[in-house]
Amino acid sequence: MSAFTRRGTKSASAHAVGRTGPTGLTGLTGLTGLTGLTGRNGRVNLPGRYAPPEPARELSARSGDGVRLPVEVHGRDHDPAVVLAHGWTCSTVFWAPVIRELTASGHRVIVYDQRGHGRSPAAATPQAYSTAMLADDLCAVLDAALEPGERAVVGGHSMGGMTVMAAAGCPELREHGAALMLCSTGAQHLTGEARVLPFRSERVRATAHKLLLGAHAPLGPVTPLTRKALAYGTLGTAPAPDTVEATARIVHACPTGVRSAWGGVLAGLDLSAKVPRLDAPTAVVIGTHDRLTPLPHARRLAALLPRCTGVHELAGRGHMTPLEEPETVADVLAGLVRDHLTTAVTTTVATTEESV
Repeated sequence: MSAFTRRGTKSASAHAVGRTGPTGLTGLTGLTGLTGLTGRNGRVNLPGRYAPPEPARELSARSGDGVRLPVEVHGRDHDPAVVLAHGWTCSTVFWAPVIRELTASGHRVIVYDQRGHGRSPAAATPQAYSTAMLADDLCAVLDAALEPGERAVVGGHSMGGMTVMAAAGCPELREHGAALMLCSTGAQHLTGEARVLPFRSERVRATAHKLLLGAHAPLGPVTPLTRKALAYGTLGTAPAPDTVEATARIVHACPTGVRSAWGGVLAGLDLSAKVPRLDAPTAVVIGTHDRLTPLPHARRLAALLPRCTGVHELAGRGHMTPLEEPETVADVLAGLVRDHLTTAVTTTVATTEESV
């Protein structure tokens, strides 16, 4: 049985191809979205606590189809590692406040841009996007950013959580994944259970949300109207103004074609058979007012996971929990490190010393 807690307001085709400093990936920049939303480094311009921190170093990972993905490493090399995958229409900057929390408490954080997002190249055709691509890219990042046999906590938000599910059973995830976090995500029935468009009929909701996910219309510039619409669909009951602004800038920066293509993948998603194969200890995080992947998704995941460590319900939060309550999300990740990563390392060292 899993505990429910509520909180208040290496494969042959995947390997590292380069380890560089902060300016070593200029040649990897993909389509980053709207002019004015991104800075000279290709990252979204965000203010205050959401401003992207400068990575300690950058490297690139080559996925199974030969595409190179930019990877950021934050923190000190000897600190325990946390690998994070962002969600649909986001980028590495989405994790900025969580990165700050974790590096300040002695963790190394590894983030990367999902295919077509941020600085990662888009696929050649919309049909190329798939959950298999998500899994391949994550496995490539694990192999590139971690030493052979090195363990890490691996977490994903929304489509990033689906990435972790898609990688279930992959040798790279088994080798490197000491514990997992599935944050604001689901494995199936996304369109029928979403509550962004509040139709009573599940069939009508499913059709309407499928059209919304695959929409080809550009979002255009950030305006008061789009801020309000995105806040309604993705944030909780009383979001802070800077959270609303950060959400709008991040989502607007995603290229329209990429947003539409991945939306089509999400509309037909069914990873329910993969979830029981995630045999590492796994924490589930969910906002109680999530309209995109509502609470039933988290509870279904908890029931399917063989080693669920708990469902953390963030009261009043929406879908963008790492932006809305980064301290709590960081605490969940740090707890997984403490309980399943550093403890294992300490035990291994002690056993080695006793044998000597």
